[in-house]
Amino acid sequence: MKETLTGEPVPAPAPGADRYPALDLANSAVTLPGGRALDLLATPADATGWLTGRDLAPGGSDLREPCAARLRALRAEIRSLLASRVGGHPASTGALAAVNEALTRAPAASLLHWDPVHGPYRAAAHPTTQLVEHALAVLAADAADLLTGPDAERLTACGSAPCDRYLLRHGRRHWCSTRCGDRARAARAYARRGGRGRRDRETAEG
Repeated sequence: MKETLTGEPVPAPAPGADRYPALDLANSAVTLPGGRALDLLATPADATGWLTGRDLAPGGSDLREPCAARLRALRAEIRSLLASRVGGHPASTGALAAVNEALTRAPAASLLHWDPVHGPYRAAAHPTTQLVEHALAVLAADAADLLTGPDAERLTACGSAPCDRYLLRHGRRHWCSTRCGDRARAARAYARRGGRGRRDRETAEG
């Protein structure tokens, strides 16, 4: 398990986050045991590292705070849509508008280019000035694919409070990590013991 610069452990990716960068983005803010908050996009350097680590920005990129803030804002909107899908309630019109705006801010078509040595190839146009727009468009498109595709039925929230990450459910598993699963099972066992203890006391008093 990796650690942040502040020493907080970085949880392993939740199931499905390796396939959907939008899900990984949503989980880049998480509530840890004890109510501590971990934000993997807290600083411009964090946001830059997150994007480059997922090939959403070229190496050597250097985001400034306004761009990092836009990435965090899109994360909040995607989390809102995931919560609506999981909870079965209407989505926020603001969240829908924000994701759709991100979708259209950068060209999605792969343009035709010609390399002097290797010949023709296709690549999306995203000059340095549009680096963030391109990354946001990719993430927004991925969120739309997740929410409208076959995996949407498997989307769920981690069932181990206070964790607030999302995952793609596999079988009956509703936990984003082994650690969360262990914590949930321990909480259930504790609750069962407490219930038996109350019943025993009531029986003795009766």
